[in-house]
Amino acid sequence: MNNSLLIASMALVMLASCKHQPRQDEGTAAAGSVESACVDYQVLRPQLFHQQLICNGRLRALRRSDMSFADGGVVTAIYVTNGSRVAAGQVVARSDASNAWSAIGKAERDLERAKIELTDKLIGLGYKGITDNVPPDVLRRARVSTGWFQAAYALADARRQLARCVLRAPFAGRVADLTTLRNQPMDKICTIVDDRVMRVEFDVLEAELKNIHRGQRVLVTPFTGGATSTGTVVNINPMVSDRGLIRVTATVPNTGGRMLDGENVRIVVESDVANCFVVPKDAVVERDGYHVLFTYHDGEAVWTYVDIAHSNATQHAVTGCKAKETELHTGDTVITSGNMNLADGTAVKLRK
Repeated sequence: MNNSLLIASMALVMLASCKHQPRQDEGTAAAGSVESACVDYQVLRPQLFHQQLICNGRLRALRRSDMSFADGGVVTAIYVTNGSRVAAGQVVARSDASNAWSAIGKAERDLERAKIELTDKLIGLGYKGITDNVPPDVLRRARVSTGWFQAAYALADARRQLARCVLRAPFAGRVADLTTLRNQPMDKICTIVDDRVMRVEFDVLEAELKNIHRGQRVLVTPFTGGATSTGTVVNINPMVSDRGLIRVTATVPNTGGRMLDGENVRIVVESDVANCFVVPKDAVVERDGYHVLFTYHDGEAVWTYVDIAHSNATQHAVTGCKAKETELHTGDTVITSGNMNLADGTAVKLRK
């Protein structure tokens, strides 16, 4: 009986001991589970860097005209609506022309009376009438004395007054700020804006002026979203404001009429810098107060200090770090992904 208990106890001890010993194949699998991080990369080559200066600005129509009747008058008809397109010379509105027509009728009668008096005057001077070969100086004196000139001027003025009762667009454009009240005098009917080409104005600092010149390309994007349009710098005001700002003006085609007069926009002024080492912004991280990127050497990520020479929305132009006396060279392999998780000497594998 005692021998049976002893044998059973020894079997239990051996079984417990076997449970705590790892199998050889499990240990081998654990040792082989450590793999190199797979990263993206690029090879450094000198290239053109698109430097960007980002500003805010406002769009203005290239031309605009406030439309109103020169002599006032009661508006009788309006032929346009807000946002409608008009051609140069198109009728926009009409005002009450009854007084103008009365003035024309009176002037025509006065001129006819003056013609009769002029004919009588010339016959009295021995000529057969206006159609006779009357010397120019004699005809002129006769016209003055009979009131012919005054009547002719009055008729021309009455016709101009009638023409002013018709409001016409001075150029092709779009109608804005329309007042649709009829049958009453109005100081302003609407505004015609020529928005085929927009003018965009923005301010830059004195230190930024060296990177801006006439003819330079700008990218204009509305704050509300939408397509980005390409414009050109056309004017740089040679005066610095009290705030140290310089006003720059660019023009941009309003393709499709999407841009609106007075709209706020984001402006990116682009200039090219040659012979730069250009990397994605994600390739550069900050360590110990310095900018760092990782280069690839013999299967490892190598911590490399750099300075950022230029930046735009998506890229950095980098050089070696002066403070750390590091250098970058053509042909260096730079790691461009996963940099936040890397350290100096991390084993990496380049993704094909």
